[in-house]
Amino acid sequence: MLIIISDVHLGDGTTAASISPVAFELFASRLNETAHFASFRQDGSFRPIESIDLVLMGDILDPLHSTRWLSSKPVDPHIVLPWTDWTDPGYAAKLREVTLAILAENKESVGVLRQLASGEAVKVRPANWKHGPNLNTRARLPVKVNIHYMAGNHDWYYHLPGENFDQIRREVIAAMGLSNAGSPFPYRLEESPALHEIFSQHKVYGRHGDCFDNFNYNREKGRDHATLGDALTMEVFNRYPLAVQKRFGNEIPPALVDSLRRLVNIRPVLAAPLWISGQLKRHAGSAALESELKRVWDDLCDEFLQLPIVRQADKTFKFDIVDVLEIIVKISRRASFNTINDLVMWIHEKLWRDNLSFSGHALNEPSFLDGSARYIVYGHTHHHEIVSLDAEGRPPYPESQVYLNSGTWHSYFDLTIKNPLEQKFLPYQALTYLTFYKDDEREGRNFEAWSGTYM
Repeated sequence: MLIIISDVHLGDGTTAASISPVAFELFASRLNETAHFASFRQDGSFRPIESIDLVLMGDILDPLHSTRWLSSKPVDPHIVLPWTDWTDPGYAAKLREVTLAILAENKESVGVLRQLASGEAVKVRPANWKHGPNLNTRARLPVKVNIHYMAGNHDWYYHLPGENFDQIRREVIAAMGLSNAGSPFPYRLEESPALHEIFSQHKVYGRHGDCFDNFNYNREKGRDHATLGDALTMEVFNRYPLAVQKRFGNEIPPALVDSLRRLVNIRPVLAAPLWISGQLKRHAGSAALESELKRVWDDLCDEFLQLPIVRQADKTFKFDIVDVLEIIVKISRRASFNTINDLVMWIHEKLWRDNLSFSGHALNEPSFLDGSARYIVYGHTHHHEIVSLDAEGRPPYPESQVYLNSGTWHSYFDLTIKNPLEQKFLPYQALTYLTFYKDDEREGRNFEAWSGTYM
């Protein structure tokens, strides 16, 4: 049995809060049920499964959503940022600082994963002499969960080579109970023969999916490099609450600062100005203060656009993401947040709405084309979906091929579609996981997709 989750985004608490440990406890409980039912075989017998492979398919720990990158000790003014040359001696030290803070902040959550890996959390009944579940005993058989970590675009740092990064990975492995070696966590299945074999046994091919997103993946440099998405998150979203606090101190209501930390949880990302303007109206208390807070945002956006990583990404004579950001910033500097709301919504509609699904990319995967994979799985978009790709034979189409997105485990503030200019955001927590069966597990069933939302 193979289970895939992605995009959990556990942070260190310096920006928005991570999903509650309750989600991990709920997941462990559901795994117990899943292991029980998976032990029923296609011939009607009950044979307890012995292990589960759980794949964390990218963006599980989230070092990017940390303001620790933006500070340094007084005795060491050298500041390392995600786009600093990672061979810099301070780079691994900063990553380790942030990583340990994430593990400490989410101690309960990663503790549940460690229990799963040890065989303490998932147990099934033994079989009786009739080849059914033994209902007359308290005995339970432990089911070991082999947890495999793959890298995405918010945790690509764990894919970097070198002993300094190996040390960090060993600490992550110990804390989470991972089956990984201390070497770079795989970004592509092909980098791990053992993991590739597990996917193949279940007729699944998976990747995080950020490679289809130019804003969060550099096609020229590859995965071991920072992107525009990293820079925007760090220099604008992470820095804004800090800049507001630094400039205004106690003049700012604590509720406003707290709400600004939630910028990293806003969906869609381009709705950030809508969120900010709504929070300023709700908490600022005066038009004058609102105007001053707006100026802080403008300054940060201007500084962001002048970063070398941004200028290098700007393509001459081509309307790209940098041009979009420049339009938003330049217009917003001359007007209030409200003035740019229409523009933000137009850009989202025209340029990003149709890119929400990555299902079209699945049609070009070699494993889809040669038929070796029945299921193509991506993460990254946070948009759980199931899309039928192809089907052969007679109903129920035994040779069908399906695309699935693993969604997210995340706290969200989602922009409502009714009168979005009213700046209404609905808060909720989402949890999605995918289960794939092999051989005759689960009475011959192929896969299950579970997605829940709670408020």
